[in-house]
Amino acid sequence: MSTETQQVQPTADFPDEVITRTPVQDVQLAGDVGTMALITLDNGFDHSKPNTFGPATVAGLTATIERLRERAEAGEIQAVGITGKPFIFAVGADLTGVPSVTTRDKALEIARSGHTAFAAIMDLPVPTFAFVNGAAMGGGVEIALACDYRSISSGVPAIAFPECFLGLVPGWGGCYLTPRLIGPANALKMIIDNPLSQNRMLKGPQAFELGLADVMIEPVDFLTESLRWAARVVTGQEMVERTDHTADEAAWTAAVQKAKAVADAKTSGKSPAPYRAIELVEAARTADRDEAFAAEDDALADLLMSDELRAGLYSFDLVQKRAKRPAGAPDKSLARKVTKVGIVGAGLMASQLAMLFVRSLKVPVVMTDLDQERVDKGVGYVHNAIDTSLAKGKITQDKANQLKALVSGSTSKDGFADADFVIEAVFEEMSVKKTVWAEVEAIVSPECVLASNTSSLSITEMASELQNPERVVGFHFFNPVAVMPLLEIIPGEKTDDATLATAFATGKQLKKTCILVKDSASFITNRLLGRFMGEFSKIVDEGTPVDVAEKGVAGLAPMPPFVLLGLVGPAIALHNSETLHRELGDRFYVSPNLQKMVEMKKPGYYVWDDGTPKPDPELLAAQVAPENPVELTAEEVRERILSVIAEEVRTMLDEGVAQEAKDIDLALITGAGFQFWNGGVTPLLDREGVSEKVNGARFHAPGVASVPA
Repeated sequence: MSTETQQVQPTADFPDEVITRTPVQDVQLAGDVGTMALITLDNGFDHSKPNTFGPATVAGLTATIERLRERAEAGEIQAVGITGKPFIFAVGADLTGVPSVTTRDKALEIARSGHTAFAAIMDLPVPTFAFVNGAAMGGGVEIALACDYRSISSGVPAIAFPECFLGLVPGWGGCYLTPRLIGPANALKMIIDNPLSQNRMLKGPQAFELGLADVMIEPVDFLTESLRWAARVVTGQEMVERTDHTADEAAWTAAVQKAKAVADAKTSGKSPAPYRAIELVEAARTADRDEAFAAEDDALADLLMSDELRAGLYSFDLVQKRAKRPAGAPDKSLARKVTKVGIVGAGLMASQLAMLFVRSLKVPVVMTDLDQERVDKGVGYVHNAIDTSLAKGKITQDKANQLKALVSGSTSKDGFADADFVIEAVFEEMSVKKTVWAEVEAIVSPECVLASNTSSLSITEMASELQNPERVVGFHFFNPVAVMPLLEIIPGEKTDDATLATAFATGKQLKKTCILVKDSASFITNRLLGRFMGEFSKIVDEGTPVDVAEKGVAGLAPMPPFVLLGLVGPAIALHNSETLHRELGDRFYVSPNLQKMVEMKKPGYYVWDDGTPKPDPELLAAQVAPENPVELTAEEVRERILSVIAEEVRTMLDEGVAQEAKDIDLALITGAGFQFWNGGVTPLLDREGVSEKVNGARFHAPGVASVPA
């Protein structure tokens, strides 16, 4: 027989909840073991809309489990299983209604409801199994942990606790059950390290290796083999061993101390969520379930009413919604079809672009450079990247052959004659770019889009000497191209709507977050990073120790500024700061010590010994010392840095560089890795009172990216 869950409707507080149903199917286990009641989590949509747990879903799940308890007590079923719809297990709580939660009591009710449902699973009188067939995050991992046993598909693309990334904690059992199952060190890696490291995810095999699942099964027959395995477990033919991690107090203490150090380094104490999570994990060693769940309830209630969580939800909304509907983009019907791409240059950036275009557009891509050696190296880079994908099983041999055949190189630009889209990735010098475009224009059709990957130069000036300046557009990627989502699209004064529409359509095909930016020095992301890094360098040059200055800005950018400097490259950073200083004035500081770093051809401020950054002693010896040193405290550093950022954001909005503060935040999140729980930057400036102090007004009304007043 099979049963269905009762019909549930969205609640008044979460009227837009997409309800995940919990239909039950009775399955006869192999070997006459008996009947398993198999719950399939399914919201009725395909994998592009994952299963989530909102209030109505949780109520429906609770009712389903209660009916299964009655059946189990009556002897009708011998086991309960939970799995997901194709490719998706469940990705956690539905947070869409959280902005409407205005009291702690309501937040506490939400927290307790999840625990009630998951505890009911734990208390069923028959063995329970989670068959993790697809992506599982947050509450999706926690419902699996509530079961007695777990199988996982080797094809699962993502397993994670992203809560601290947003400003929450795994609060439906995650902080209690995870360390007791896989040990405190592994648990805190999932709960603290991974989300604070740009929301790093585990794949199925990694999760299995950590011990989150008892068995790993191939995707092709995952459910069938999971049911056979479950039958063996029920009969005792297969035993699942468990380790008592609570006995090792020293290991628990060491793991907690390490996690606190990570939280300090990543947030400088500015986000409460990781510290609450660490406290919960620390207490999990000796607490009983009821005590632990009550503590999680309190933590969730507090954090749901925190500005950091509301800023995290604001960020989530930006990348999920605004990023998919770029403000200011022309009508997409104006876009021209791109059937061939030309790339001027064959260096690292150009090679990354070639790989991105051929993989996403699957059209011929022609690379050019000054000599055959460079061309061969660029084409070789793409071919090697394709071979790597083949070796990892991401593509078939036929697909690899097809992609390789689409990529070619030449020292001549004649191959661009029938291209619809040509992008340059050459030296960041206006005269060089003008020469390149003059050469390309002599070959391509008048409708061919000419896109520049410039990080700072004027698109209007770049196109000023061309016969068809209307088809030139800025197409600014961020490094590494395959990883960073942001694409700044910059029209020049004469760029027409067809060109701009083609740029946005192409960016969408490349699966990038496209933002319309006014043609201005360094655009959005590099301009703000330039102001930030310039002021930071100025503070250090004036006499504040680097470690004190870095402590002052911890939790603002994804890494310490001088670590970021090494990633970007001193020469690129210097070029950006000099461009901004030249174009926008003295508020953009050019550091003499950065100039010296470039002169000495140093790759950065730090040298890395055994993975630990240490100041380069040669650089320290060569530094220009201040005549009258001024040493700031970490708090003074933070206030000064945030103040100049607030000033620059306001200036950029007034100049129309970005259309709204939301676009600036989206750019910093997707192009520079700024924290979700900060909301990018403008909610943080509001939260700390800097916006009003510097500009006389907030960037957002209370409640937009903060708790309502």
